[in-house]
Formats: sequence, C-alpha cells, structure tokens
Amino acid sequence: MSEWWTYRLSDFLMFEPRTYYRLFERINGELWPAPLLALALGVALLVLAWRGRAPRAALLLLVPAWLMVAVAFHWQRYAPINFLAPWYAWASLLQGALLLAAATGRVKWLRADADRSPDRLGVVPLAFAVLLQPLIGPLLGRPWQGVELVGLAPDPTALATLGLALTFRARWALLVIPVLLALASGATLWAMDAPDAWVTPVVAVVGVVWWWGGRRSGG
Repeated sequence: MSEWWTYRLSDFLMFEPRTYYRLFERINGELWPAPLLALALGVALLVLAWRGRAPRAALLLLVPAWLMVAVAFHWQRYAPINFLAPWYAWASLLQGALLLAAATGRVKWLRADADRSPDRLGVVPLAFAVLLQPLIGPLLGRPWQGVELVGLAPDPTALATLGLALTFRARWALLVIPVLLALASGATLWAMDAPDAWVTPVVAVVGVVWWWGGRRSGG
C-alpha cells in the first residue's frame, strides 16, 4: 500500500477531464435557449455596473443565476461524478440567499447605498466573466458548445458576482462563497492539468486584494 504522501490531487479525481468539460456542453444544449438568456444577463450586468446605478437590481439579477448553478449544474449534472458537488450546490444556494437579502435591503451590505460612488474597476472581473471567460475553452481547443456562461457555469458566475461586489463596495459577506468556489474550481482544474487552472483563482484573489485595499483606504 502506497504511503499517503505519495498521492497527488489528481489521484482523487473520479472523472476524466473530458467528462467534466462535457457538463458544460450538456447544460448549454439541454437548457437551450438558456445560453442566450445568460448572454443577455451578462450584458445587463455590465451595463448596470458601468453606469454605477441600481446596485440592488444588479444583485437581484444574480439570484436566479446562482439558483441555476446550484440546481442545474451542481446537483443535476456535477453531483453524479463528484461527491463534493452537493456541497457546492448548497453554497451556491446560500450565495443566492445572501444576494437576495442584500438586494431587498434586508441587510446593509452595499456601501454604495450610502452615497459613495461606485468603484468601476470592479467592472474588470465582471467583464472578464462575461466576455473573456467563455472564450477560454474554445481557444484551448474545447468545443464551442461547452462555453462557460454567467448563470449556467459556476466560474463566470462567481467572478461576475465578485465584480459587482467590488463595483458597489459590498461587505465581505457577499465575497466569501464566490472566492471559495473559485479556489475549489482552480484546484479541480489543476488536478486535471488544465492550462487555465490558474485563471479563475488569480482573478478572484486579485479582486479580494483590491477590495481589501479599498476597505483599508476607506473607499
């Protein structure tokens, strides 16, 4: 029997990379025309963030996105191949509930509500999630049918949420789950030797550093 320290993270994977990437092809195809709605959602979020208005409406738009990621992706498609997927689903549902609480004013987690101007640098991770992340797979040779979109795939949904949280100067409670899910996704991709494994975690960590810097400076 091999010693435990001889194992690599990839030894604990219960699926092949092709099986994982096939999940995105399935959700896009089986829920068509949901990908078109996801693209429209991404554009709407970008417009709201760039204009720096209606932060509550922007967060409210993300609530069904997290619900879709929780149920349609993690529970219905990812759970059969990954025993951690139900935990990701519960975390996604919790994130949706937190966003709903912030959007409806149940909790005061948006400092932009206090007459503070939005931080438009938060648009950067949001724009990355909406415009660039869907292109990564095809550029690496994966099928276009498997593009990862906000509201259907976890990584762009997490980064879009992070971008809005930065834009509207949200409290830390809205950042924790997206960042943790981004790191978990990066670990999975790293175990699969995916060349883009570093992308989502790096964008998430840079976003947190920027949020912390703004908090320290009183912005």
